Amino acid sequence: MRENILITGAAGFIGFHLAKRLLTNNHHIVGFDNLNSYYDVNLKEARLNELYKISETKNNKFKFIKGDLSNKKFLFETFQKYNFKIIINFAAQAGVRYSLKNPDSYVKSNLVGFGNLLEACREFRVDQLIYASSSSVYGGNTKTPFSEQDNVDHPLSLYAATKKSNELMAHTYSHLYGLPCTGLRFFTVYGPWGRPDMAPMIFTKSILENKPIKIFNHGFMSRDFTYIDDVITIVEKLLEKPAESNKNFSRSSPDPSSSWNAYRIFNVGNNNVIKLMEFINILEDEIGKKAEKLFYEMQPGDVQYTSADTREIEKWVNFRPNTPIRLGVKKFIKWYLDFYNY
Repeated sequence: MRENILITGAAGFIGFHLAKRLLTNNHHIVGFDNLNSYYDVNLKEARLNELYKISETKNNKFKFIKGDLSNKKFLFETFQKYNFKIIINFAAQAGVRYSLKNPDSYVKSNLVGFGNLLEACREFRVDQLIYASSSSVYGGNTKTPFSEQDNVDHPLSLYAATKKSNELMAHTYSHLYGLPCTGLRFFTVYGPWGRPDMAPMIFTKSILENKPIKIFNHGFMSRDFTYIDDVITIVEKLLEKPAESNKNFSRSSPDPSSSWNAYRIFNVGNNNVIKLMEFINILEDEIGKKAEKLFYEMQPGDVQYTSADTREIEKWVNFRPNTPIRLGVKKFIKWYLDFYNY
């Protein structure tokens, strides 16, 4: 059992599921979230209530702090109060499309906030940092599946650029201060308690309300949909296997996913690409209704195809995501119908 693991973004989709799993397994968790209004705050508060329920049966091992990583003074006071040894950073301004409308929030949350968190890790001598990156860093790359060894210098959105920046910032702190840093490039995570701004929630809501769904690039899109429980299993295993230096690292031919420092980057995907139209068909089957479909051109900042090469993370934690898409969608739809009282 580990004392006081900090999970930032604990009221968010992935942060909530991780806190839930770790609480169930008797870890002490401090959740940190600003509860911003990017999407429905009621959903975030409902997630927190679930965590409180688990905490009550686990000797009150969950504490929640409402705060913003961009407030450095408050963040340092939090680190001073709790003796954190492991930091898991899932706090960020999410969303590719929203970054086109409100770039300032991405600079504040994803750059300033992450910089403050790194400074706190340095100041309070944290043992390990795990943080969320994104498959969006692959940007305009066309070679698939996307590999951690690929160049990622051509992002297509500010959101992607901030995530790439986080990886660079983490490497610097690993080099200068010996902080083990593990960055996770998540590929289209879905499941119960998901984000309302993502396709599964948007499509499901529209189908149930007999409203048309918007399908971009005329449906010629594919995604490496990754079920939330598989993602959480990987993160949980990483708690026991922090980043290490690559003993074979060559500065003359550098591997972008590792370093001479304790620094690693991993893809976290299902390694099973699903066409968007197939995903919609599965949603329709599980809901029991056909969607009215409106087709549009590709949106700025979006990518047509994502596919994760997951060999590195599989070797590192000896686990491969294995939830079939139909099973994952079935569990998601069951939760959605129950939660929203359909």
